[in-house]
Amino acid sequence: MASPYDVWLLDLDGTLIDVERGYVHDVMDEVGARVGRPFTEREAEQLWYGLGGSRNEQLREWGFEPTSFWEAFHEVEDPIARAEHSFVYEDAAFVADLDRPTGLVTHSQQRLTDAALEALDIRDWFDTVVCCSDDLGWKPDPAPVTLALSNLGLGADGANGVLVGDGPQDVGAAWNAGLDGVHVERHGYDRRGLCVLGDRRVERLTELQS
Repeated sequence: MASPYDVWLLDLDGTLIDVERGYVHDVMDEVGARVGRPFTEREAEQLWYGLGGSRNEQLREWGFEPTSFWEAFHEVEDPIARAEHSFVYEDAAFVADLDRPTGLVTHSQQRLTDAALEALDIRDWFDTVVCCSDDLGWKPDPAPVTLALSNLGLGADGANGVLVGDGPQDVGAAWNAGLDGVHVERHGYDRRGLCVLGDRRVERLTELQS
């Protein structure tokens, strides 16, 4: 497929794939039981998708210490169960046909990412897969992006590249690494509660095909 960029980097969850709504609430109900604080449907989705901004800031507003919350969250989540309840967005299919170096830069843990890529049969879409971590850094830190570029044999300087994601941290990581940042809005700006800036803002990934 003809491409306006020489290299493509993409976020995974919420950008290329997502999970069934019922799975989100099942997980968050169990997490709420473990931390002693139930979550409404709105709160569960707000945390899951990062609607309204930083998840950790929201947790602190609700009286949680983020580290303990995420420890409970990761104890509850099962990679196979999550993969079985995941789906690929229809408008993401063009990524399989990109004729440029293509990489994945995701906040998902390696075990969750590996299970999803295998279950959804999309591992061969990518020439490199980078999972953020405490050691490597988390978007908008550019380190995961520069590692992906390095794995592709490229440097950020002068690269005509893009990072596409569904959150402000994706655009921030792109800009910090010297790439274009594209935001795909999967929830609507009213529901998100803020407008995410970017070099481009789209509602469907197919808008980026030309």
